[in-house]
Amino acid sequence: MGHFSTLFNGLARSFSFKKGRSTGDCDVREAAETMAKEAKKNDLILCSSGIVNANGSENFASVFSKRGEKGANQDCCIVWEEFGCQNDMIFCGIFDGHGPWGHYVAKRVRQTMPPSLLCNWQETLAQASLDPDLDLESDKRCHCFDIWKSSYLKTCAAIDNELGQHRKIDSCYSGTTALTIVRQGEYIIIANVGDSRAVLATTSEDGSILPVQLTVDFKPNIPQEAERIIQCNGRIFCLEDEPGVHRLWLPDGDTPGLAMSRAFGDHCVKDFGLISVPEVTQRNISSRDQFVVLATDGVWDVISNQEAVDIVSSTPDRSKSAKRLVECAVHAWKRKRRGIAMDDISAICLYFHSSPLSQQVHPIKSSEVTM
Repeated sequence: MGHFSTLFNGLARSFSFKKGRSTGDCDVREAAETMAKEAKKNDLILCSSGIVNANGSENFASVFSKRGEKGANQDCCIVWEEFGCQNDMIFCGIFDGHGPWGHYVAKRVRQTMPPSLLCNWQETLAQASLDPDLDLESDKRCHCFDIWKSSYLKTCAAIDNELGQHRKIDSCYSGTTALTIVRQGEYIIIANVGDSRAVLATTSEDGSILPVQLTVDFKPNIPQEAERIIQCNGRIFCLEDEPGVHRLWLPDGDTPGLAMSRAFGDHCVKDFGLISVPEVTQRNISSRDQFVVLATDGVWDVISNQEAVDIVSSTPDRSKSAKRLVECAVHAWKRKRRGIAMDDISAICLYFHSSPLSQQVHPIKSSEVTM
């Protein structure tokens, strides 16, 4: 993990502020959005199926998405290498929309979350650096996590509020999940809103690949989620033709029937237990940790954690790992869920260490499958 002084100095070149007073929100946000534009220009941002592997980076990301059988593909993804102009940082996000406007909500959150997070991270980091009673170098890991967690909480609250006021996107009965990871050196921060899942692959002492689930699938029937929903007068029950699939409903109507307890949008049920507060966690990457898989529930409904890491680790060409995982999920849907319309299926495979086959520069390659 890089030193805070290095991180702060790097951002200071992009964001100007005066001691005791940070720049206005408008200036900081414009700077973050400028970073995003520059990153796109330099092929450091991927928003479609393909790969990202910047020159000299140990990060290697494979992305793939396939439309299901329910209409437009409401899944979308983003990978941003050198996030915030930091050489040791990468941002990955996967979003699963639902409802009639779900694909618009998902893309809006994908668009606004990275620059908003950068903005809030810079401001929180700047404020911390100016606190005379806070020694950032004394416990870097603890302070780093606190700064990221605070930044994520501010970002998610602002995004959900903005969606509710958006003039061109109706998010009353539509929303999206959001699962994101920031890698900062040998350290990852995971933020989860919804029921997508992050699974890390690590190597055991005997050389086998083991899965480590990094996130909770936020379903309405999880005890702490159900308690909140019931206290807010929301209802939780399964439909007769979907036994075991618990959904969140309004107190006095059979809508919206959400299969998750946290999401952006869906403002019709925000007063009845649905929240957009992320669960933010951290992990130090060890030499045994190989990669992390971020995938929508279209994968996890039919593929186990162990199966997922086995599929990815056994794929000879890293650039095809996400596609292979998605294709395996498609076959599993056809085998395990006959007669049920297949969900959209998307995955990001982020490798932590370079391999002999990925030492060369890999430009972003977009496939015909878009998100």
